[in-house]
Amino acid sequence: MTQESLTEKLAKHLMRSIDDATRQRARLHLLDWLGCVAGARQSKVGCLVRSYSADNIFGASVMLGNVLEMDDIHRSSILHPGPVIWPTLISNSKVNMNRILDAAVKGYEATIAIGATFDAKHYSMYHNTSTAGQFGAAVATASLNDSDENQLVSAMGLAGSVSGGLWQMRNEPCEAKQWHIDSACRNGKAAGYHAFRGLSGPRFILEGPQGLYAATCDQPTPMEFPDQWRIHDVSFKPWGACRHAHPVIDAALELKKKHGFLDDRILVETYADAIVFCDRPNPGTVVDAKFSLQHAVAIVAEKGVPELADFEPETIINFSQGRSRVIVKEMSDITERYPAHYGARVTCGEKSIELVDTLGDPERPMSNEQVIEKARQLIAWGGLPEKEADRAVHLALEDDDVSSIHQMLRDWLS
Repeated sequence: MTQESLTEKLAKHLMRSIDDATRQRARLHLLDWLGCVAGARQSKVGCLVRSYSADNIFGASVMLGNVLEMDDIHRSSILHPGPVIWPTLISNSKVNMNRILDAAVKGYEATIAIGATFDAKHYSMYHNTSTAGQFGAAVATASLNDSDENQLVSAMGLAGSVSGGLWQMRNEPCEAKQWHIDSACRNGKAAGYHAFRGLSGPRFILEGPQGLYAATCDQPTPMEFPDQWRIHDVSFKPWGACRHAHPVIDAALELKKKHGFLDDRILVETYADAIVFCDRPNPGTVVDAKFSLQHAVAIVAEKGVPELADFEPETIINFSQGRSRVIVKEMSDITERYPAHYGARVTCGEKSIELVDTLGDPERPMSNEQVIEKARQLIAWGGLPEKEADRAVHLALEDDDVSSIHQMLRDWLS
């Protein structure tokens, strides 16, 4: 008998039926993505892509979903499924909403299942959202076309054969992160389409001798096939900063809530990747500020709950004194729990608090009402009236007319 590849096992896993509760969960993630797109309308990237994408609304939307660093995230795979999966699917205006939702659930599943197998070596160089997201976009597209198991395997094989996305972008001022999402959507969508039409891809694209693991990993984690759809394990992000900064924001907020103020030197202890990505004591740009543990804690210490305005260029300088009071340090016990748990310990003087999990994670979930309110705040941040927030909430959570979502995006981005 021929050995079964990982993508063949995953394809079988993806053929399960999807229940209504999971579809409703997918609708919440759709709303979350729409809010992120709307919120980024007036950003630098938003203004740029809108200027040359007037005739390609979905080309613009795909570039905006992760600009504000508020896109959904899966912890153990360290990636953001929503910005890749939703623009891949939502451009199909003539498809029933339930088919869109089912394809999204399967796209999330494939993205996470594959992304969770990547090891620390992969993540040190490669943007997991881009690498694994391309597989998810391929599966979502193929699933929307009612592909069989063999077509799903080929879709993943084709997508994986050109998958990638290097972290060098974090060392330079550029918009490559948005380009990664665009590339994952376009290549994944093409892979799914061509596989459905009969083009075959490599079955052993992950574990083969010249596959993705051999090229980018030392010790990939075994793939898992849980009974519950993993979209239920995806976290929502309450604050407009890198997810690695959220544990320290959460812990600092809890410490301030308990003691009323943070007026001494502040020690932040967290896991190693948070230090690698977010140890930026003197941020100079919006992106730097969103990836700064020091800035995040200074905001909490000096004013409270972070708002998007706190990361804007004209505001960054206001927290310079607060940042100078923050010391960051990696702690092995917190690192050992990561990435299953994103935690932090914050100490100010004799006062200290440690959180194992962060607001928005499955263990400390945001309520449906909180997710809806987040979307409303993002839509307002993007300069749109309250009626547009009402429109988005209705279309994402209740309506079945995908073409109405198309028209809403045109109204927002044209």
